[in-house]
Amino acid sequence: MTATDPGQSQLDAARRLDAEAELPSQRDHFHVPLTERGEDAIYFCGNSLGLQPRATAAHVEEIVADWQRLGVDGHRGARTPWYSYHEIFREQGARLVGARPGEVVMMNSLTVNLHLLLTSFYRPQGRRTRILMESPAFPSDIYCIRSHLEARGLEPDDHILIVEPRSGEDCLRTDDIVAAIEEAGDRLATIMMGGVNYLTGQALDLHAITEAGHRVGAVVGFDLAHAVGNIPLKLHDWNVDFAAWCSYKYLNSGPGAIAGVYVHERHGSNPELPRLAGWWGNDPDTRFRMHLEDRFIPVPSADSWQISNPPVLAMAPLRASLDLFDSIGMDSLRRRSLALTGYLRERLEAVPGRRYRITTPADADSHGCQLSIVVDEDAEAAFRTIESMGVVADFRPPATIRVAPTPLYNTFEDCHRFASMMAESFGSES
Repeated sequence: MTATDPGQSQLDAARRLDAEAELPSQRDHFHVPLTERGEDAIYFCGNSLGLQPRATAAHVEEIVADWQRLGVDGHRGARTPWYSYHEIFREQGARLVGARPGEVVMMNSLTVNLHLLLTSFYRPQGRRTRILMESPAFPSDIYCIRSHLEARGLEPDDHILIVEPRSGEDCLRTDDIVAAIEEAGDRLATIMMGGVNYLTGQALDLHAITEAGHRVGAVVGFDLAHAVGNIPLKLHDWNVDFAAWCSYKYLNSGPGAIAGVYVHERHGSNPELPRLAGWWGNDPDTRFRMHLEDRFIPVPSADSWQISNPPVLAMAPLRASLDLFDSIGMDSLRRRSLALTGYLRERLEAVPGRRYRITTPADADSHGCQLSIVVDEDAEAAFRTIESMGVVADFRPPATIRVAPTPLYNTFEDCHRFASMMAESFGSES
């Protein structure tokens, strides 16, 4: 390849963007998988499982060493005491999602948390029995809501309202969501939707949805699995009632990582709101009085939705990731994310004769870092071709390939290399 080759010029331009970026890549803080050739993979799968921060092992080893040294006394005497371990995320977690301290707690896994929250925030009465959700929704959300309704003796098909994209469109329109809310009116008890759609990468207007839901008297909550760590959130200011998310995607906390919950302070401080009770949601001043306290007295915060003592070994990896998020800030990460994803989209859409289309909205307010690509030909075969080129992405049937240039560890050079591969394999020159 000569110095005047357009490919070399584009590579040089990508490297220049990396060198001049307002926020440099934090790639050195992560372990990047290698290809069979021993080169760094193009890891575009942070929307499914984030990379391991290099600091993770030290946090896990600290707990293992303290357990070895102290035994049960580690609950109070460990370097980071286990008894209050979940509290170290109280302010960091709140800053991450635009909440106030006391509105966020890290616990359990995502779908378990949704069930716990729906116990409190789906309270069907009279005509007000419907739950509104989107299509396509993540399957676990569908299973959660249907089984939750069935457990209450309600027929899911009669009580779930679905908002779908218009015929011939891939994504939802905010106007259509609001119209569905207004049409449901006083039949609507709860809205539970994904903040960023797992399939298309579309970011919904959470503020507008929350306002519309409250206007008709509904409670509003979100599954933020693909939103937390991806887009800036202002859950408290938007007046969102509840939310839950996992931490193994953009929060880089490992497979099956501990999840997160947000509950607006007006609900957390309301002892009359029903919730499933367990000893770790009890008042910490009386938590260890055991049989002397036979009544549940909820902590006046999101902590009261906890059931059991925190799994500190599972929480340890979250420290490494949230320290990075906290030191950089979501606003800076968002600017870098928009630049990376915008650059990748521009390069992909400039491919002559391309045999694919991007279904993720182009408007900056309507997407995170993920781009969803539908290939015109056999999509599974196309995905295998992409994998063979050293790219780690994922495939969602029937035809969507998801790539996510994650601002913490992906680079403009990654985007350039991927776009060049797509041009070679799925453009007119292939």
